[in-house]
Amino acid sequence: MISIDKIISSDKKILFIGSYPSIIQSILDFEFTSGNTKPSIIGIVAAGRRFERYFFGKKEILIPVYSEVAKIPSDLREAITYFINVSSGRRAFVSSADAIEKLPSIIGGTVFAEGVPEKHAIDLKTLADAKNIFIIGPASVGLIIPNIVKLGAIGGVTHRQLVDARLFKRGNIAVFSASGGTTNELINILAQHKKNISFALHFGGERFPATPPKEAFLAAENDAATEYIVYFGELGGTDEYGVCELIQSGKLTKPVYCYIAGTVAEIFPTAPQFGHAKAMAANARETARAKRDALRDAGVHVAESFSEFVQMMSEIPQELSEENDEKQAIIDDMDSRKHGLISTSISRDDGGSVKIVGEELLSFSKNHSFGYVVASMFLGKKIKSQELEDFMNFVLKLLVDHGPYVSGAVNTIITARAGRDLVSSLATGILTIGPRFGGAINEAAANFVMGVERDVDASKFVEEFAANKKYISGIGHRKYRVDIPDPRVAEVLSFTEGLDAKYTKFAKEIEKVTVAKKGNLILNIDGSIAAVLLDLLSEKEGYSVDELKQLVDIEFFNAIFVASRSIGFISHFLDQKRLDEGIFRLEEEHVADATRD
Repeated sequence: MISIDKIISSDKKILFIGSYPSIIQSILDFEFTSGNTKPSIIGIVAAGRRFERYFFGKKEILIPVYSEVAKIPSDLREAITYFINVSSGRRAFVSSADAIEKLPSIIGGTVFAEGVPEKHAIDLKTLADAKNIFIIGPASVGLIIPNIVKLGAIGGVTHRQLVDARLFKRGNIAVFSASGGTTNELINILAQHKKNISFALHFGGERFPATPPKEAFLAAENDAATEYIVYFGELGGTDEYGVCELIQSGKLTKPVYCYIAGTVAEIFPTAPQFGHAKAMAANARETARAKRDALRDAGVHVAESFSEFVQMMSEIPQELSEENDEKQAIIDDMDSRKHGLISTSISRDDGGSVKIVGEELLSFSKNHSFGYVVASMFLGKKIKSQELEDFMNFVLKLLVDHGPYVSGAVNTIITARAGRDLVSSLATGILTIGPRFGGAINEAAANFVMGVERDVDASKFVEEFAANKKYISGIGHRKYRVDIPDPRVAEVLSFTEGLDAKYTKFAKEIEKVTVAKKGNLILNIDGSIAAVLLDLLSEKEGYSVDELKQLVDIEFFNAIFVASRSIGFISHFLDQKRLDEGIFRLEEEHVADATRD
């Protein structure tokens, strides 16, 4: 059963199932104009990109996109109270049921799609009743409570339509209809007569709405702000007789003004089908005329024409009030907004003050270590744990250089000795970073995430790589071996003290298998850094498996190597300029003859 009081008092956190930009933006405009400081839409379930860009007022915001409800971080899943489903009719039940089952705090939702199979519509109603939540639809533009919440396209999809419909101050008239377009039309007619609604609800145009008219009328009866009810019905179905029973039993006492469309059907020899699935009179009781008569007999104010209906609405008592000029000014200001050419979560210039991940630059620089700065900027948000900060400080120093022998340093040195500038020399060094040099941290992280997620045995994991003739990134070293361990690895692994460290444990299990085959197939510095970083991000920063995969996809782990090793490359460039040895050239004996007969 739907309760307007419960909706008003609830925390509004909305999930969109499917993407419908105009509806999403209209809800954000409604909320901003209503005075909300934060948007209520906290996620979108859809395919494609990871974020969608919208406006909250004139500020551009990013709304995260998830491939399925289960991929939403647990804290967000627990916070969501409403969903708006704009997916296709054939998927409406499955996707709605998935949300209802996996969102523990859900209160209600709206299903926008038309053409939902009748069995699915009935099943949706049954599920909603079992979970003690409300569902509006299928084929519904939703529910709106002025200045409180907008669940769907109801009231309009542009900021101008919202203010013209007087949706920012609650009135005393509830509006119901089986037609989405007519619902909005009734709101606008009342607005033209300077009347404000208390709330509006569109049942949906399908044969079996999850919130039938009877429940909506009871919600209006129980809403203190509602004094009058405006209802537009159609031929077909018997819902209106349920409303008559409510009035006759005394459960509905508030005045109802209504119009039932479809008497034109009486001139046809057989019953015609009108626009909605339910809009066809299968028998005399379902005709518009019969339902008008029944409602009139029950005490409802029934119009015989739409023009008479409009006249009735204009005469409903309500204290006249002008809309706040401030709301109009807010709406006017939205006309000038434009999407940015790029979006960023790293830094911005607010009136001449540069902010890094939300903190003023000078404060950010003075109050935090270099490891904190790098980790926060690379992750696009401030890190939370001292453990990750300490680890980043250590690793950034540890990776700074590995001698003049590696390919990146060699390229930098050769370019510098050729007389090129700093940027060119640095670029040649960085361009060598890849699968065989420096890129192993990212690949190792990908492997460890995959292995732990699959809960695969380390022996099987190793055999899979061997069968595919692939090296395991993060395993193996030219110099160190199981009996001559790399001292750097021990220092890196010490940062897992006090952690569950499932990724590091998995990496160590792999090492047990590989060193049994060959002594130098140890967990190396790249693999140890990858494993410990995964554990710190997972346990101390709260990253989910999907979020860790995203960090792999965007090469977060490689970025740490690039940032640190760039300092080493620059150092080699400066060193070569100081030494000024001239251009580098190989002697003939340094080049082997690979000519084939």
